[in-house]
Amino acid sequence: MDRLDAMTLFVAAAEAGSLSAAARLSGVPLATVSRKVSDLERHLKTRLLNRSTRLLTLTEAGDAYLAACRRILDEVGEAERIAGGEYNAPTGELSITAPIVLGRLHVLPVVTAFLAAYPQVNVRLALGDRISHLAEEHIDLAVRIGRLPDSRMVAMVVGSIRHVVCASPAYLAKHGTPRTPQDLETHSCITFEGLGPLAAWTFAAEKPDSAVAIRSRLRVNTAEAAIDAAIAGVGLTRVLSYQIVDALRSGTLGPVLRAFEPEPWPVNLVHAGHGRLPVKLRAFLDFAAPRLRERLAQAAW
Repeated sequence: MDRLDAMTLFVAAAEAGSLSAAARLSGVPLATVSRKVSDLERHLKTRLLNRSTRLLTLTEAGDAYLAACRRILDEVGEAERIAGGEYNAPTGELSITAPIVLGRLHVLPVVTAFLAAYPQVNVRLALGDRISHLAEEHIDLAVRIGRLPDSRMVAMVVGSIRHVVCASPAYLAKHGTPRTPQDLETHSCITFEGLGPLAAWTFAAEKPDSAVAIRSRLRVNTAEAAIDAAIAGVGLTRVLSYQIVDALRSGTLGPVLRAFEPEPWPVNLVHAGHGRLPVKLRAFLDFAAPRLRERLAQAAW
């Protein structure tokens, strides 16, 4: 049995959702795909796929084996590209993940410029605020905000962002400007999920990370909604500094409690690679890092 060939067809079947679709995409007869996947299962002495007339699903063993096959096939492909001299020109697909707003405002423009500069590289950009597992989810690079607890990752700092409390001029004119974090107890606040606890905001005062209880008049699930509500005068909100650059420049929002902001969070480009990196990843790091540093520096009002 050609194990690499069998792995390739197994991955194709798992990703396509059926043996017939895998056969069409691979240009291999259906009988060959079915036989090679069955040979692989016999070799492993376990079932990888649950087959039915309409649906193909992974078993628990198949799900784990799929991740391993992807990793192995990537490494084999990488070795072949090195041997074939492909490192002279970046090619292939690069998978990147980034937070939603940061990704839309800053990562996406850099990615589009990168695609123009490297026409043989394709990018899959996934925007989401949850922490992705790079190896398990087949991701080459993550743009992450905050301190990194996992020392196994390789990180490159490209900037920093701050936690900013802000409100509309109309709200501050009507309700007054808070001078200390404790003043927030008498103010209406707008909170959103994903940026710390909803019932308290943390500030740097006499001691680090001192939490102040707030009264949340409106709770939303995106930063954009919190910003729009603050512009509408609902109350004070707390967001990340790069998210309100346009609102500050236009005067629709103003920052408060600047002296009490906690330590800024770093922004990192994170990958799992050690040693020689794939050329497509190295090319993106070299291209993106200075551009992201410039963009984040310009957004650091």
